[in-house]
Amino acid sequence: MVDNINNGGALGWDDEISQESSYILLPEGEYDFVVEKMERGQFQPSPNSKINEACPEAELTLKIQSPEGEATVFERLILHSATEWKLSEFFISIGQKIKGQPFKPNWSQVPGSRGRAKIEINKYTNKQGQDRENNRVDSFLEPTNQPQQQPAANQQPNQTQQPNNNPEFNF
Repeated sequence: MVDNINNGGALGWDDEISQESSYILLPEGEYDFVVEKMERGQFQPSPNSKINEACPEAELTLKIQSPEGEATVFERLILHSATEWKLSEFFISIGQKIKGQPFKPNWSQVPGSRGRAKIEINKYTNKQGQDRENNRVDSFLEPTNQPQQQPAANQQPNQTQQPNNNPEFNF
């Protein structure tokens, strides 16, 4: 038997299995998060999308510690003028943008960033017609009494902070 369970990878036909689903549905509320991962992607609009053109998107994996355990929430930031407000909200939350001031995001600093978000329960019907629930970000929140991150060296300093085809994304 190869020890792939702890290292990740393929299992053998005779391997023992023990890991079960660790999915946690958080109650609605406000939570601190850490951006565990960010992947660059491409948003492809569906016929019902409010955004009707392909554009870049950032696919975020947020980790949230709660009394229920560590939860994962997936969020997309679509780089489009229709969702510019959400981009600002996110970057204010993680301390990169100062409210009311123009800003150029430093995407390389997004993984590992910390912020706070209002999490809601999203109810949807999957492709098999089953009713499901997951968490999603209702809004990213401004930091309270936290120091602002310094802009990266290549930025101008400021003068005065569940899968792409998942129905949880209503764009």
